[in-house]
Amino acid sequence: MGRPTKVIIVDDQSLCREGLRELMKHWPEFSVVGEAANGQEAIEVCGRLKPDMVLMDVQMPVMDGVEATRKIAQIYPDISVIMLTVAVDDESLFGALRCGAQGYVLKDTPSKELRERLQGAVRGETPLSGIVATKVVEQMKYSTAQNETDAFVEKGVDYTDVFTPRETEVLKLVAAGLSNAEIGAQLYLGSGTVKKHLSCIMQKTGLENRVQVATFAYKAGFMDQ
Repeated sequence: MGRPTKVIIVDDQSLCREGLRELMKHWPEFSVVGEAANGQEAIEVCGRLKPDMVLMDVQMPVMDGVEATRKIAQIYPDISVIMLTVAVDDESLFGALRCGAQGYVLKDTPSKELRERLQGAVRGETPLSGIVATKVVEQMKYSTAQNETDAFVEKGVDYTDVFTPRETEVLKLVAAGLSNAEIGAQLYLGSGTVKKHLSCIMQKTGLENRVQVATFAYKAGFMDQ
């Protein structure tokens, strides 16, 4: 195993920070290197400690998590920001994803599942709690129904022959909100193989992350097939 993923925890409640730090002590693939009590502190800590990942609360004084995520994405694009919050509302969810958050996970997520989702984030996946994934998918359906302009889909292009049958299966399951491990279990593939198929999809389309891939699947009509 390589070096642990360096993490900072951002939450205005010290008890939450302490609890998460204590939990992650038992996860050797992660190392909590710092904490912050608001978004402004988070930016300063990122500059000082250069973490790989930030676990970011949403509602905080001084500067909220969404604005902090936007600034971190601009200043430190290599740092992955995962929103970790008690509840989900559409404005915060989609605001955070638009600002560059890699994922959005609820605090009531079981510890085993949280660990798996953070491991997935290290591999480049987009960790989304079940209800969050549902909201993202529903928003995609709504956007498609409204015929909004989508920069990911070229008008008049037939994408059915662009992907292999297996890539098409992976594409649809990503759009359904499944992780690489869940896709692998459903298609009887290893997570590494799923990741290779996803990389091929991104190369063929010029997309950069799972949210864009899922949006593409809906906009290009794959979920209607």
